[in-house]
This record gives sequence, structure tokens and C-alpha cells, in this order.
Amino acid sequence: MWVKPRAGGLEVTFGRGFTMADVARIKSIPGRRWHQDRHSWVLPDDESTLRRLEARFGARLVRRTPDPPASDAAGQALLPRVREALVLNGYSARTRKTYLGHLRRFLDWCASMGLRDGEAIGDPARSAEAYLLHLVERRHASRSYHIQAVSALRFLWEHVFGQPLLATRIPRPRPEKNLPAVLSPDEMKRMLEQVHHPKHRALVMLAYSAGLRVGELVRLRPADLDVERGLLHVRRGKGGRDRYTVLSRRALEAVAVYQAAFPSESWLFPGPNPARHYTARSVQKIVRRAAEQAGIRKRVSVHTLRHSFATHLLEGGTDLRYIQELLGHQSSRTTQIYTHVAQARLAKITSPLDEL
Repeated sequence: MWVKPRAGGLEVTFGRGFTMADVARIKSIPGRRWHQDRHSWVLPDDESTLRRLEARFGARLVRRTPDPPASDAAGQALLPRVREALVLNGYSARTRKTYLGHLRRFLDWCASMGLRDGEAIGDPARSAEAYLLHLVERRHASRSYHIQAVSALRFLWEHVFGQPLLATRIPRPRPEKNLPAVLSPDEMKRMLEQVHHPKHRALVMLAYSAGLRVGELVRLRPADLDVERGLLHVRRGKGGRDRYTVLSRRALEAVAVYQAAFPSESWLFPGPNPARHYTARSVQKIVRRAAEQAGIRKRVSVHTLRHSFATHLLEGGTDLRYIQELLGHQSSRTTQIYTHVAQARLAKITSPLDEL
């Protein structure tokens, strides 16, 4: 394992072959925190922490000098251009922040490898691919993090450098064909029985009944509920697209109870500061807690409720094309995944064991 100073503390990175016991040793050090973006631990930068590390890891501990920052010429000239290109191409604030973070780390890596600016930004085969290999093999980056980094690098070459052909040379991981986790109607009912707070109940019921992404859910405004037509207006969903989805009568009743107790004007679900909406993280915590209290062993998130909404509609006989519209999928291929998890189709098949 390696330890080196960085802004805010000591960064600890495991190599191959680390164990859960190693993780437990790190967790026993006061003040440690996990840095999701860098896939490393950050510890207090003091002598007592170093002594603890040496006592727990001994000769396995390798101390390194800090990485040099990205060159001023690259960072100061390039990142503002990237920010402008992201805004002009209509990317959301969240995506802009994600891409800029990936590209800032890419430039830092280029500087740490001693690459000149021209080498860092000229040839994907020399810099981008080597950086992605570093993320996967050394940083053990997750698949989603890897894909985000590729998207950011491709944006840089295509929209900032104006070299779309070079952008396509940056390899993207082959898509996985994982089936989504889906709750049964009984599990969904048990979950709802565990949610009693009016605001939390309205959040969970709207998320499931309309098949909403968590970002779409927290950005709802009271005017988005079209009560007369029984529709929910989703504004600026994924890809900046608007759509309408179903507005459940029971969900509307839950919202009415919530609004009677907690009136709101700007956002349907405001946060502690009424000028800001409720955070996605808070909603995820509510959903996870309800699933745990309902005794559901599956890993449940707001997106699980969205998958369950689509699957239950399909099992109930709703045409796949309508489900695509309700979910806001641009391609029908994305929606077709629910045909693989719909129980009604699989339930008609009898196992050969039962025929013996």
C-alpha cells in the first residue's frame, strides 16, 4: 500500500491483494474518510497517524512524494474552455461538475507522469488510454466511474479540441447486460407500510407510482401536478427532455396530506432552506430505511422503485411503447430490458423437474 501527502491529509491507496482486515485497520484510525472520486482513504496528516500506519502495516507501507499539480498553463487555459463548451452544449450543472472533476484529475495525472501539455492533450493513444488503464488497474475504479471518465475525455477531444475522430479512439467499456433489481407488489406494499411521515410517504409514493428518477422527484414543483388531467409533468429529465407520466390517485392523496401539514410554494419538496429542493441523498436514505424495516434483503434505491414501476406495468398488460414514453427512454432498446424480468411471462414456463 502507498501513502502520500495531498491537499487535506494523507492519501492511502491499496495495491492488489488487500484484504478486509486491511480495511478494518484503516477504519481503526481516527479521522479517516473515504474519498469516492479518487478511490482512496484520506487520513489526518500528522505524526500520530503515520505511527499508527507503520504499526499496522509495517514494511508493506510505502511512502511517496505528493503528485505535482496540473500545470497552470493546462489547467487555467483548458478547464474554462471545457466549462464554456459544457454550458453551450446544454449539459446540466451536475454533469458539468462531474466532467470538470474528471478532466482536472486527468491533467493532474498527466503532470505527475511528466507529460508535456502537447503530449497530454494531443494523442488519446498516449495519454487518455494510459490514464484510463491507470484508473482501472491502479485505482480499481468502478465501471460507472470508468464510463464517466471516458465520456469526459471524449467531450474534451470532440467539443473543445474539435477532433471527433480522435475522440472515438478513446475506448469505452463494453456494456454490461445486468438485469435490474425489481420489487414484487407485496414487497412494495410492505415498504409503503413502513413510511409514516407525510413528506416521506408522498416522496416514496410519487417515485414508485410515476417511475421517476431521484433527480426528477426532488425537482418537482406544485404546478407540475396536473390534477385535472391526472398527469405529472416531468421537466428537464435526463437529456433535458420534458415528458408526462401518470399521476396516481393514491399518490395525489398522500401529497395532499403532506401539503396540508407542510405547505410549500417554490418546490414541492423543499429542503431545510426553502429556496432549495430536498436532496437526492436524503430521499435515498428514506427509501433504504423503509426497505430495511420491511425486511427486504435486496439492495433498494429510488431507481429500484422506477424499475418496479415499469415491470409491474408490463406484467399488467401495458404496451411497451407506452412504458417507454412514461419512463422517458429515448430508445426502445432501453425499455425492452423489462421483458426479461417480468414475472408473468416467466411464470407460464414449467420447470422440467416439476414434470417428472
